[in-house]
Amino acid sequence: MANVDWFLARRYLGARKSEGFLSLITWIALGGITVGVTALIVVLAVMTGAQEDLRAKILDSTPHVFVLQMGSALRMDNWQAVRDTVLTVEGVEAASPFLLTTVGILRGEQGSEYGQTADLYGVSTEVQEIPVTDMEGRIQSGELDLGPTESGLPPVILGSRLAERMLLFPGDTLILISLENVRTDAFGGFNPAIRRFEMTGTFHTGMYDFDIRNIYAPLESAQDLLGIDDASRVGGLGLRISDPWAATEVGREVRQKLGFPFSVESWITTNQSLFAALRLEKLAMGLILYLIVVVAAFNIISTLVMVVADKTREIGVLKAMGMPDRRILRVFMYQGLWIGIIGTSVGTGLGLFLTWLLDRYEIIKIPPDVYFVDRLPVSLQPLDVVWIVVASILVAFAATVYPALQAARLGPVEAIRHE
Repeated sequence: MANVDWFLARRYLGARKSEGFLSLITWIALGGITVGVTALIVVLAVMTGAQEDLRAKILDSTPHVFVLQMGSALRMDNWQAVRDTVLTVEGVEAASPFLLTTVGILRGEQGSEYGQTADLYGVSTEVQEIPVTDMEGRIQSGELDLGPTESGLPPVILGSRLAERMLLFPGDTLILISLENVRTDAFGGFNPAIRRFEMTGTFHTGMYDFDIRNIYAPLESAQDLLGIDDASRVGGLGLRISDPWAATEVGREVRQKLGFPFSVESWITTNQSLFAALRLEKLAMGLILYLIVVVAAFNIISTLVMVVADKTREIGVLKAMGMPDRRILRVFMYQGLWIGIIGTSVGTGLGLFLTWLLDRYEIIKIPPDVYFVDRLPVSLQPLDVVWIVVASILVAFAATVYPALQAARLGPVEAIRHE
């Protein structure tokens, strides 16, 4: 019986005077579903890829958790003891001291016509079994050189775009001006701390804001620039967590373990507004593009309404031969499902192919100073594909309800006499 219902459903979708499998209006409905599903898969893959790419770039240079000591100077005393305490918390894999300050950069021997501000990170060059960040790992392994220099000046590495903007190359001398360690002379004038550094290399993260603003120097050199004489005094501790997504919960445990006057911030908290905006954008784009599928559903309704009107006499004959209403209903529901399943399948295949193409060949390049990345990132989540497929088929099925009920309610006599 079911085979007969499927046969009738497929036959009713065909054009009356052609050998084509589907009529033109059915092709239009099928194309609408296909385009909608394809667009949904590609766009959501791009949005997910942007989130993951941005998150990876942030975590490349940012510890999962920051531990700070509250106070007017925002400095942590006796960091070694604090680190020992922090490492006892479950989930904490590594802890490392850091200093963060804003500095002014001037070209050294080449002249100082142009200056630039930057964020100076003082990091430990001591090799750890598990580095806190991938950036520190590259520094500690020697991939990024922060070792002794030929000039005897302390080393510093710059973001690639910052070095390009200031026309600086390895071996050049830089003048770093501290914006914190500012003293006054006998006449009331301001004397900021100034130190010479030698540029030993550049790094590239692919994230424009990091590559144009961040510079790294050994922790001891940063302490000297800020006038910190005590080696046990730093800006804070950076922590690496076994599960980055559990950084907030682990950070809460660290805060309870340390107590006052320490504060803890996770990378999730510091970037919360950015990722919330990306999630909202992904949801909005998904809903907007899903309207394409909804429009295609209206095409399905119009297609089935026309089929019911065109096949009214045939429906009357079938009813007169004893076909029950539920099977007439099933025939027209099968038609909508047929369109929905084929359209969704073709759209899914096309979407997966386009997603692979964009990811494999990096076809689309974008300005990194606007979008944080230099190419269109793509990452397809299986769950996204599942809900797109399910939602599309459900919409196609829902579109069959009204025309199918119309067909099932036709009386056999009136249907046969229909002109």
